Amino acid sequence: MVDVAKRAGVGLGTVSRVVNGGSGVREQTASRVRAAIEELGFQRNEVARALRPGKTSTSLALVLGDLTNPFYATIAKAALEVAGQAGYAVVLGSVDEDPEGERRAIQELIGRRVAGLMIVPDQGDHTFLAGPAGAGVPVVFVDRPAHGIEADVVMVDNEGGGRIATEHLLNQGHRRVAILLAPSYYTVGRRLRGYRRAYRLADLPVDESLVISLPEGSRDAAEKATRELMHRPDPPTAIFASTNFLTEGVLRALGETNSQAAVVGFDDFRLADMLPTPVTVVASDIGELGRTAARLLLERADGSAKPPQRIVLPCTLIPRGSGERPPPTA
Repeated sequence: MVDVAKRAGVGLGTVSRVVNGGSGVREQTASRVRAAIEELGFQRNEVARALRPGKTSTSLALVLGDLTNPFYATIAKAALEVAGQAGYAVVLGSVDEDPEGERRAIQELIGRRVAGLMIVPDQGDHTFLAGPAGAGVPVVFVDRPAHGIEADVVMVDNEGGGRIATEHLLNQGHRRVAILLAPSYYTVGRRLRGYRRAYRLADLPVDESLVISLPEGSRDAAEKATRELMHRPDPPTAIFASTNFLTEGVLRALGETNSQAAVVGFDDFRLADMLPTPVTVVASDIGELGRTAARLLLERADGSAKPPQRIVLPCTLIPRGSGERPPPTA
């Protein structure tokens, strides 16, 4: 508010009356204040208002991707449990890789009575959260760090998981391991680094023609790419699918082509252990991802001033059968 007052050439009391809808301010002066607010990206901080003596903010906000994705739904459920046990309600927002939509949603939530924000960030710039527009609201990022702001982040060991998956296939004797990549999300990029690291540690070259970047992260895109791979003169003998949606597309294509390629997926999915050949996956505790982030946010809402933390949860290989298929004999 000090910056707004300086920009508009008025006192703090005048800014306060305009922001809070008070009377006694000439329209010409109020217009200058509103213009300064817009130029500076200032928002009325309902959090600060709620935390005045006698008032308590009892809501957190959670901004996720598509809630039909079990990954995000699991994070939301776990965060709701932790918040509920602490006496907080949770406001949910769903914005699927839309930077402008995400920014609007966040700014709307900042203007409400929320004590903090949990965000699965898109690939946009989040610098605005470090300035006046962020209104000092505590933020914890989930699944990936954000661009332009130093803040708490809780995520899984994507690079380690990619390495474990690839090492497992190499240890079965496979040398031509294809990797299917969703569009360039932070998480998938780290899984690719793990794939490359496994090859380096095994002192083997990567066949770049087997590094497949898909135009979208859908089952259909993975199915199409897998069919094309398996119809090559020298198809891969194993496939590492970098997300659970891609794994499903890979399995569908392999069934259609009657291929016996080994498969390891990243992240578990429903019925993966019930298929004719149960699916080997690299998985982490997604519920713990949500619980850890919620606990960290509650600490920040209570006034914790510790330096920003980066908490990385481990991944584990779950061998079930699909990743243990050996390469064909010559």
